[in-house]
Amino acid sequence: METVIHPTAVIEDGAKIGPGVKVGPFCTVGPEVELGEGCQLLSHVALDGRTTIGPRTRIFPFASIGHIPQDLKYKGESSTLEIGADCMIREGVTMNPGTEGGGLRTVIGDRCAFLANSHVGHDTKVGNDCILSNNVMLAGHVTVGDFVIFGGGSAVIQFTRVGSHAFVGGMSGLENDLIPYGMAMGNRAHLAGLNIIGLRRRNFTREQIHDIRRAYRLLFADEGTLAERVEDVAGEFDDHPFVHEILDFIRDRGDRAICTPRDPVSSSG
Repeated sequence: METVIHPTAVIEDGAKIGPGVKVGPFCTVGPEVELGEGCQLLSHVALDGRTTIGPRTRIFPFASIGHIPQDLKYKGESSTLEIGADCMIREGVTMNPGTEGGGLRTVIGDRCAFLANSHVGHDTKVGNDCILSNNVMLAGHVTVGDFVIFGGGSAVIQFTRVGSHAFVGGMSGLENDLIPYGMAMGNRAHLAGLNIIGLRRRNFTREQIHDIRRAYRLLFADEGTLAERVEDVAGEFDDHPFVHEILDFIRDRGDRAICTPRDPVSSSG
């Protein structure tokens, strides 16, 4: 595989460039950057810091990747940004490395799409196969599971967790943890049901979706406390891994409350 570097690009000494990499005009690549096999920088891309980018990832013009965190507590500590394989990073995207207060690592999974002007803050962890639409903002220390979709202009506050297969609606402001398979809408966002369309697209069976929906209704009904309902659902769905993924997420409370519906959910049906 031929590596192609445009003559106007600046590749600093120490940068590691894998086979088949294409670096377009007016790109800058810092001395501690590592580009995996087949990566492509289209033009005007600025890479810096201890940044590792996986194979075949494409980065579009005016993206700023790996520059120092937007954290006033950052004092120059050595931290990293790790981006997986086969990602698409569109125009104007910004991603920052970690800080001492968050483990010194920002991590992006494989096959993710970051659309124009989206932002990934320091110490954030994004799973595989996620989509951040235009102008999405993930603050620092956010944790995102696999197959999560963020609608355009949505924002997630610091230390929030977003479970796998969740959906955050456009222009939503998420300040509480969103359960796996959940759908959040509004500013401030509330739990607006399950991401049924996403589950169908990912070939969940009708029976699996039915069980997840039944568990959801029981979890967010108005009888008892959430902790009591969690244990009731655990007993009823003893051998259902998808339901237990939700239960484990709720039990593992982070620094945020759980995103809940505006109104109690009927437990019937």
